[in-house]
Amino acid sequence: MATVRKTITLTDAQDDWIKAQVANGDFTNDSEYFRDLIRRDQQKERVLKAAIDEGIASGPSTHGIDDIWAEAEARYLASNG
Repeated sequence: MATVRKTITLTDAQDDWIKAQVANGDFTNDSEYFRDLIRRDQQKERVLKAAIDEGIASGPSTHGIDDIWAEAEARYLASNG
C-alpha cells in the first residue's frame, strides 16, 4: 500500500493528547493514532449512508410530524435517562 506524507498543525493541547494516547500504549506512534481516527470516521460515514439509503428505500412515512417528534423524544429519553 502506497503512503502519502502529510503535514498538519495542532494546538499544544491536541499534541499533548496524542502523546498521552501513545504513552498509554493505545498506539505505537502519532501516525497510527491518526489512521485509527480516519478509519473510525470512514466507518461512521458508511453507517450514515446505509441509514440514509434505508430511509429512502422505505418510502414516505405514514406518520404525522407530531407522531414522529413524540417517537424521537421517547427514543432520546430512553437512551439518555
